[in-house]
Amino acid sequence: MSIDQLRDEILLATLPNVVFDGWSLQALRDGTETAGHQPSALTRAFPGGVPEAIEHFADWTDRETLNRLDTPSFEAMKVREKIALAVRTHFEVLAPYREAKRRQISYLAMPQNFGLGLKLLHRTVDSMWFAAGDTATDYNHYTKRALLAAVVSSATFYWLDDQSEDHAETWAFIDRRLADVMSVGKATASLGKVGSALSFLPNPLRFARQMRRRATEPKPTAATEHMAENI
Repeated sequence: MSIDQLRDEILLATLPNVVFDGWSLQALRDGTETAGHQPSALTRAFPGGVPEAIEHFADWTDRETLNRLDTPSFEAMKVREKIALAVRTHFEVLAPYREAKRRQISYLAMPQNFGLGLKLLHRTVDSMWFAAGDTATDYNHYTKRALLAAVVSSATFYWLDDQSEDHAETWAFIDRRLADVMSVGKATASLGKVGSALSFLPNPLRFARQMRRRATEPKPTAATEHMAENI
């Protein structure tokens, strides 16, 4: 068994435990046992502990997303259609593990982990643009990823709270945000306008505060939702 196979097995067995134990060593130990491995396998798979497991969760999500996109029909799409499908597929991959994703955001929202969160977000959007066939190496490379990072990060919060059937409201939200990105992209065709494109991104510190607030606030109950509708 390769190290990646071992990590995948332990990760997938751990994700249900994260709902109860959070991203913790205990959750990883239980996942290792559930996957049928000896305790020593955990040290071999994730010598860096919880942060390494969280990073692998993001890596597994990206790989699974790309695997699902590897179809002839995807290759025949236009770039915008490819990006839209890539973002949607990203959330479809995460759908069975939504609470684990919520706990991951809570973990990454801590100040000492925020840098890791940004790195993982960049990897995700970079893989989406790569799948869409983007080969730009000039400033457009960074602009495209910055704009898509804004879409994915805001859509993640929307998706976590979306109770609509088949997440229809999330898909509509993503389409609207991508439409905004495409319009900004057209307006930033020259290097001198990169600054206005990057202004589309949330301030990193403000985004960090939002992550912490959204990760820790209680979920709305049916009663509070009813009250909100009548305010």
